[in-house]
Amino acid sequence: MHRRHRLVAVIVTLALAGFAAIAAAQHDSHSSSHSAAVTSAPPKAAAPKAKVKETKEAKTAAIVEPDARPWAQLMSGNRRFVKGEHLVTSTRDLRNELANGQHPDVIVLTCSDSRLSPEWIFDQPMGEVFVVRTAGNLVDPIALGSIEYAVEHLHAKLLVVMGHEKCGAVAAAVSGEDMPTENLDAIVRKIRPGIPPARANASKDALLQDAIEANIRRSATDCVVASPIVREHVVHGTLAVVQAVYHLQSGEVEELGNPTQLSDNDKR
Repeated sequence: MHRRHRLVAVIVTLALAGFAAIAAAQHDSHSSSHSAAVTSAPPKAAAPKAKVKETKEAKTAAIVEPDARPWAQLMSGNRRFVKGEHLVTSTRDLRNELANGQHPDVIVLTCSDSRLSPEWIFDQPMGEVFVVRTAGNLVDPIALGSIEYAVEHLHAKLLVVMGHEKCGAVAAAVSGEDMPTENLDAIVRKIRPGIPPARANASKDALLQDAIEANIRRSATDCVVASPIVREHVVHGTLAVVQAVYHLQSGEVEELGNPTQLSDNDKR
C-alpha cells in the first residue's frame, strides 16, 4: 500500500456473528490523506445512538452502524436463486416507473464474466441494483467514479464487492505468463501484487481460490482507500461494504469474513 497509508490505524471489520465495527482512519503524519477499514458485512440492526471514536485529527467523530436490511434482502434473493424459485419479474409498469428516475439501495462491483448477473443471482428487479463490472472485479478510476456516483447521488446504502470461483483474470495473473496486449497486461498487473504466498502442499485450485479471495478483499479496500466519498460514507455508517464470492455450480453467494481472522485452514 502507498506510504501515506502505512501508518493508518485499521479498526477490526464486522465479525461473522453479526456484530458491527465501522472503519475509523487516522492521518499519516506526513500526509493529509487517510483511509478507512472495509466492513465485511453490515450489522443485524442499526444502533440507536451514534458511537464515538477518537482520531488524531479530531477528538471525536460520530461513527454510526449502517443499515443491515439491503444485505439481508440480497441474501434472501440468493437463497431463492439457489433453489430455482425466482419471485421477481420486471413488469412494464415498473419499467415505466423507472423511466422517471432510479433509487437503488445496492451497488455491486463484480466481474464481467458472463456467468455473473447480479440481478439474477440476488433475484432483484430492475432499479434495485447499480452494477459495475470489470474483468476480475478490479477498481480503476472509471469504476470508482461510477461507485461514487451511486453513493453520493443515488444514496446507495450497500456496496458488495463480489468475485467468483475460477476467475479467468485472476488465473491469468497467477500463471505468471506474459499477456498478448497492453490492455490485458494492465489487468494482471493490477492483480499480481495482491496474490498471497503459496501454501505448502496446496493444490492448484486451492491456490487460485486463495488468490481470488485476496483479490476481492483488495478491490474492496481500494474502494475505501482511493475514494474520499466512499470512505466518508463508510466512516459515518451510511454505507456498508460486503466482500463476497460467488460459487458457480451451486449459485450460492458466500460472504467473506474478516481477513485477519482467517487461517490457512479456513481458506479454500
